Amino acid sequence: MLRNILGRIFALWCLLLFAGTMLIVFIPIWIFSFWPDPVKSKGFLAIGRIWMIVYMPLIGCPVRRKGTEYFAPGQTYVIVCNHNSLIDVPVTTAKIPGANKTLAKASMGKIPLFGVLYRIGGIMVDRSSEASRKQSVIEMKHALSLGLHILLYPEGTRNRTKEPLKAFYDGAFALAIDTQLPLMPSVLLHTRKIVPAEKKFFAWPHRIDYHFFPPIPTQGLTRDDLPALKEKVFKQMWDFYTTHE
Repeated sequence: MLRNILGRIFALWCLLLFAGTMLIVFIPIWIFSFWPDPVKSKGFLAIGRIWMIVYMPLIGCPVRRKGTEYFAPGQTYVIVCNHNSLIDVPVTTAKIPGANKTLAKASMGKIPLFGVLYRIGGIMVDRSSEASRKQSVIEMKHALSLGLHILLYPEGTRNRTKEPLKAFYDGAFALAIDTQLPLMPSVLLHTRKIVPAEKKFFAWPHRIDYHFFPPIPTQGLTRDDLPALKEKVFKQMWDFYTTHE
């Protein structure tokens, strides 16, 4: 009972601190929104990284990265990551080396103030609309052509199951193959412990580890190779998660 009470107090602290610090960074980020990409995304991330450097330790969730040496200068990547918590998006966006965009639910863009930042930093998609899904693919390919990494969560939505990973969708792997850009697997650890899926309005401080793995070349691959590529990445991420979480 005590842990539940403290967890809810801590969740309130995280929420209030997030809202308070967001108000500080909102105006400069909003100003960058008037520039075209990649300037817009680079400006957004420059401010966002400072924001998260301050915010994450203040809530007792410092982030450690490993594998950043796999990012080659001037190379653009399609990055895939597991997804357990709402905190995953700001952590991954801020900690990926270089400018990047992620695919975001259109509904998140409707949240007052926060939704503005979501729309600046992400590519919005309404998964119930085929037209929106097709347009999001066009926008992701355009962002990649500008030198922006694309971060995708191949599980589609947050993993609320007890399994380490949910089954992967094809989208991220199709994007990497279609653009012939290297695919970089990554694994985020411990965010499920911070915001457990089975508890409502509860949070608990814990260190976060974000691991990047050697990129997988896709040059010469076709859509016929997609199932094998997806299976290879799924196994790599599953094995790492189960031995380190």
